[in-house]
Amino acid sequence: MDNKLRDRIDRNLAEIEAKGLTRKLVCPRGIDFSSNDFLCLARDERIKAAIVKAVEREGVGSTGSRLLRGERDCFARVEKQFAEFKKTSRALYFNSGYQANIGLLTAFLEDNDVVFSDEFNHASLIDGIRLSKANRVIFRHRNVDEIAKLLREAKTGGQKFLVTESLFSMDGTIAPLDKYAGICRETGANLIVDEAHAVGVFGERGSGLIERFGVESEVFLSMNTAGKALGASGAFVAGDAWAIEYLVQKARSFIFSTAPLPAIADALKTAIEIVREENQRREKLLNLSEFFRQLLNENGIKVSPENSQIIPIIVGDSKKAVKIAAALQACGFDVRAIRPPTVPDNAARLRISLNIGLTKEILHEFVDNLARVINEN
Repeated sequence: MDNKLRDRIDRNLAEIEAKGLTRKLVCPRGIDFSSNDFLCLARDERIKAAIVKAVEREGVGSTGSRLLRGERDCFARVEKQFAEFKKTSRALYFNSGYQANIGLLTAFLEDNDVVFSDEFNHASLIDGIRLSKANRVIFRHRNVDEIAKLLREAKTGGQKFLVTESLFSMDGTIAPLDKYAGICRETGANLIVDEAHAVGVFGERGSGLIERFGVESEVFLSMNTAGKALGASGAFVAGDAWAIEYLVQKARSFIFSTAPLPAIADALKTAIEIVREENQRREKLLNLSEFFRQLLNENGIKVSPENSQIIPIIVGDSKKAVKIAAALQACGFDVRAIRPPTVPDNAARLRISLNIGLTKEILHEFVDNLARVINEN
């Protein structure tokens, strides 16, 4: 190895540390305020039993990509179930949300196309757009007037796409999907929605914000992770059958990846059934969010009134955010600091992610400690 390479890496690591941006792998400990297990399904006994039984039937490894020997009937069954859940004609299961977004964006976006992306979109959307050959236009977060103007004025010999999260992962804000759908209808644009943090939480059936806004027929494709509210892993892309078939033929992250653990399909089948049948879980989560936001504001910690299970507490300075998070961890609360480049410069924060295992008493205790720690720092 060239010593110059080691020197360069050492300099880069030193710069990361100086900015307070060093990342560490830390196992869960303390009361969960940071995971995406919103409905507490990751340890649900019914889901654990389903996957154990499926392992006995299917074995462990899939042994190959789904286009080789990795395909199983259980994948087709859960994809059909999820498509019905999202009110689409077909769905395709990927190993992860990142792979799903990379696959769908690079498959559909071509060199004569133009894609409009919210400035706060997740890294997987950003990377998928960068890897495509489309012309990229970034618009201000949830700025309806700006995106309407951009789409109306856009000149292209290809297709136009609007790409957005429905519930933004670091801000807990909700995209105006109904307005986006109207703009896309008017301008002939294709709407792609990442429902990673919304599926399982919003809508009468729990299928997400697309359902809540009633725009199922106007969304070209949605990406829905299964490792958050659904408590397992992987992700579904849902849409028209012809679009999903095109992904099977063109999505490199699907074609060239070993298929997931087959037994995960049975776990997901059970999780989807629970979400559909136990709407009290979703109601409890959003009630906790409303209570928690009010409690924070009453203690002088200002947060958005928008009701979702993700609540960012903006600190600004990265080192200070890490220090506050460490102090709360010492009190028994597993909360993590989120720093650039995950969020913009000078916008480091505590990303509070609620789950239904929390109680109002725990939330009171957390806010009391948070207010104290902020005052001390």
